[in-house]
Amino acid sequence: MILTVTINPLLERRLIFKEIELGKNNRAANEFFSAGGKGINVSRQLNCLKAECLAFTFLGGNNGKILRNLLGAEGINFTAVQTKSETRVASLIVEEGKERLTTFFGLNSEITPSEAGEFKVKLRKMIENCEIVVFSGSSPSELTDDIFPYGIEVANEFDKISILDTYGRNLEECTKKAPTVIHNNIQEAGASMNASLNDEKEILEYLQRLYEKGVKQVFLTDGAKPVYASNFDFLYKAETPQVKELDSTGSGDAFTAAVAYGLHNAMTFEETLSFAQSLGALNAASWEICKADPEKAAEIQKEVKISTLGKKINTLNIKPVR
Repeated sequence: MILTVTINPLLERRLIFKEIELGKNNRAANEFFSAGGKGINVSRQLNCLKAECLAFTFLGGNNGKILRNLLGAEGINFTAVQTKSETRVASLIVEEGKERLTTFFGLNSEITPSEAGEFKVKLRKMIENCEIVVFSGSSPSELTDDIFPYGIEVANEFDKISILDTYGRNLEECTKKAPTVIHNNIQEAGASMNASLNDEKEILEYLQRLYEKGVKQVFLTDGAKPVYASNFDFLYKAETPQVKELDSTGSGDAFTAAVAYGLHNAMTFEETLSFAQSLGALNAASWEICKADPEKAAEIQKEVKISTLGKKINTLNIKPVR
């Protein structure tokens, strides 16, 4: 089973407009709610891949009740720690005429010390009973900053594969705990780690530093630009399939889901990388979040060109294990 962990979930309210006139009254042509948060997006994509998955998160207030119902309606298997604070909300404004999306995020939830403590107790038990654990998204407050680092330590203790996709003040501390796999947006990684990642040389040096810290695999994505990746100390560059982008929201999460899926199914590193590239690209070509069709992904997977950088290795499966 794959466990996804989201400590900053999101109730998304999407409003669809033909066009918008700023400063005037605008009436939506359609609206709907959806469950958001990076780990929840990963779970949604894993569902589309028919992988056994459990989402673990915080939920609270009326927004939390709505999000619970949405998760149930989607068939996403989940469990949650109840919070006194409202689950955060965001309004996503879609302008169909301009094919443009604008997002307005609300305030983060205020998690109490007892709620954070309960979360960690349950997290330990769930990690013990899973194969792979995915830590995705931001931390809502300083009280929750230690949850991901703690979870990575627990995964290492139980010899489980851990995948990290976070950013901000939490990334450096998480990296010190040596997760098995890290996936980051290049810009977010650079800003979070105070690292200059402006050219290929700097990116490859960064990948090498992460390997020296005990991280087995790293994927650095940057929208439609090439992906840089490492498998132990072997370095790769992969060209992204070209698609007409509509909404890139969740493309990184679709990528992360594919990485988890590849590890779960013992795919080779290059197979996993090209599949992840394809799912991420397909997600960006759709208004839907993390519902990329694996059959369509397989079709454009052939377009992904992977080149090795530095020393070479014969194609074989090197699966990270603890």
